[in-house]
Amino acid sequence: MTEAMRVEHDLLGEVAVPADSLRGIHAARAAANFDLAGRPVHPELMRAMGAVKLAAARAAHHAGTLDAVRLAAIEQAALEVMEGRWDAALHTDALQGGAGTTVNMVVNELIANRACQLMGGQPGDRSLVSPHDHINIHQSTNDAVPTAIRIAAIRGTRALEDAVVRLQESCQARERDFAGVVCLGRTEMMDAVLLTMGRRFGAWSDALGRDRWRISKCEERLRVVNLGGTAIGTALGAPRQYVFKATDELRAITGLPLARAENLIDGTANADAFAEVAGILGALAANLVKMSDDLRLLASGPQGGFGELILPARQEGSSIMPGKINPVIPESVVQAGLSWMGDQQVIVQACARGCLEINPYLPLVADRLLYGIDTLARACLALATKCIDGIAIDATRCAANASAITAQATAIAGRLGHHRVSELARQALATGRTVRDLAIDAGLLTGAEFDELTSPAAVMRLGGGS
Repeated sequence: MTEAMRVEHDLLGEVAVPADSLRGIHAARAAANFDLAGRPVHPELMRAMGAVKLAAARAAHHAGTLDAVRLAAIEQAALEVMEGRWDAALHTDALQGGAGTTVNMVVNELIANRACQLMGGQPGDRSLVSPHDHINIHQSTNDAVPTAIRIAAIRGTRALEDAVVRLQESCQARERDFAGVVCLGRTEMMDAVLLTMGRRFGAWSDALGRDRWRISKCEERLRVVNLGGTAIGTALGAPRQYVFKATDELRAITGLPLARAENLIDGTANADAFAEVAGILGALAANLVKMSDDLRLLASGPQGGFGELILPARQEGSSIMPGKINPVIPESVVQAGLSWMGDQQVIVQACARGCLEINPYLPLVADRLLYGIDTLARACLALATKCIDGIAIDATRCAANASAITAQATAIAGRLGHHRVSELARQALATGRTVRDLAIDAGLLTGAEFDELTSPAAVMRLGGGS
């Protein structure tokens, strides 16, 4: 049986699409033209586009340019887009030319066709609801899409902040658990001074705290939108009443603290806010990579390496070496961090290549920004729940490593002086005896005094050892 078709027309000619499809001619041409990324536009961007269309329709009705009957149908259709009901129907490749025109028109067509259904008509009946005249009313791709990217990015960074908080809390719990475990601190990969394992986790926690604060500030960079600016920020074709109402409606719909850009031309032409956010999240990526590499090193061996931490065993580590368990979670998180560093450079380059009054490369910005934020959030949650929550400690190995000559010598140098302790360290290296035994034999310290100077409290006391 032959599927019923309808014929739609555009500037280039006509295309047949399934009669009952909510997708239209622009979606059909985009499907034929764009298959570079092999993955769809991020669904949160499409849902945010639904919010933009709903706000525009309400603002147009307020301005007297959209009737109540069409508004009711468009509202319902746009709400369905916002809820994700039509995610599959909105599928389009993430990388398209046209500064996001494909994203805009695919959404316009779907909402128009769905509104036609809600009004008792058939998809494609532009006399009922037109993708251009009614759904895209008083808009351009150049203000609708950047606004939607910002909405989706705010939602993404909020979820990312929650994930960072979860990871920070995990580190704080280990900070408490390991507060009394003295271990060896290292600089330049060499034995250095004593510290506690708890304070090591505390340092990671503080770094994540800064990340949390920085991420919260991303919203300030993203909340200023250019909706109402239409093609290049001059508000061409948009009534003044609409321009001042659209962002108010969008703020009410999304619950986000959105504000209209004071200079809509700037807001349309320049994408530096996305580059700034990418840099802010680059700091988180750096911390995740550093922390994960430290975890790998501290758990290395376990017999032939540091072996101080015992990471949760997640899977067999080798197809040939029996008994080998790899630090797979930190390794995957390192890759997530490095992936963001690459995304960051792509975003910066795409933002830099804006041309005159718009940026043609916003699809690439949206793709790397939104999917990259998701990856960072999943990385934080994975590191917390699949690694740090279940970390154990090898107290025996920590104590053995903490007996390193340099570390113990440094711990008592404040009491005995640098030169005298340097001689003890030299003797320890030459004889294989411990600094502790040599100091006691020389009558420089009692055993109790030495143990106090190398205790957790002394190790972490400001000016400890003096």
